[in-house]
Amino acid sequence: MSLAQDTPARPARRREEPDHQASLIVQGADATGIVAALTALLSRHGANIVSLDQYSDNPQGGAFFQRTVFTLPGLQSALPTLRADLDQHLVKGFGLRYTLRDLSVPKRVAIFASKSDHCLLDLLWRHRQGQLPVSIPMVVSNHPDVAEEVRSFGIPFFHVPSMGPDKSAAEAEHLRLLRDNVDFVVLARYMQILSGDFIERAGVPIINIHHSFLPAFIGAGPYAKAKERGVKLVGATAHYVTEDLDEGPIIEQDVVRVTHAHTAADLTRRGADVERAVLSRAVLWHAEDRVIRDGNHTIVFA
Repeated sequence: MSLAQDTPARPARRREEPDHQASLIVQGADATGIVAALTALLSRHGANIVSLDQYSDNPQGGAFFQRTVFTLPGLQSALPTLRADLDQHLVKGFGLRYTLRDLSVPKRVAIFASKSDHCLLDLLWRHRQGQLPVSIPMVVSNHPDVAEEVRSFGIPFFHVPSMGPDKSAAEAEHLRLLRDNVDFVVLARYMQILSGDFIERAGVPIINIHHSFLPAFIGAGPYAKAKERGVKLVGATAHYVTEDLDEGPIIEQDVVRVTHAHTAADLTRRGADVERAVLSRAVLWHAEDRVIRDGNHTIVFA
């Protein structure tokens, strides 16, 4: 097992945000009075609601989802009292689940990539420009090809070879690198299948990007196969990874139209463009707590 580590990442420029801004995600069975109770609770603590999005899949006993962003001076010191109040009134009072997070602390993401670098470099560029409110403690690849380009962004790079049917050694090294260091993982065209054991033991959300075609073209050269079949749309899907390959909850999708005049190379280029856009939106929305998972379904407050 070879391992290469570079210098620590330079801090990215971040968008201007108050250091006392928080997100509150609430979900559970719908009931009368949830929104009123929540807003009253935040008001009692002196919080000012910046945005509030909610969705109920059935007002008559369906599922309820809400994302609230608020500001509260002295947030860090107020969090324990606020959580105790939420436990009392939302959990015990309504049987709801919630997550509360200080938005001034960016989520930590590990990016996995292979030889194809268009999605990887797009995320690193957006991060450097302050367009993604995350920190990137590492890029991991099963090939060394992207090491120099990653190094130019000041991001630590780890080369972990993964060859043959037995991936256990590589996955053990991945788990060692990830342990207590990341909040989620992004597969930026990482061309390896993750085992169910790895997904479970990683213990963090994993986001994947792949091309979307109708009909589906599996295996190598999908754009050449798409050209042969005369497809009229190429697209991409970003989704959470589950043990069922490419069947996890969908975060974002998009398509671009193509014609008979486009070559396989044209399709590949246009496909890469839409893959970059879809993945970056999915990463941004996850980083900002805009995606709520509900089984194999997602609610996205974009």
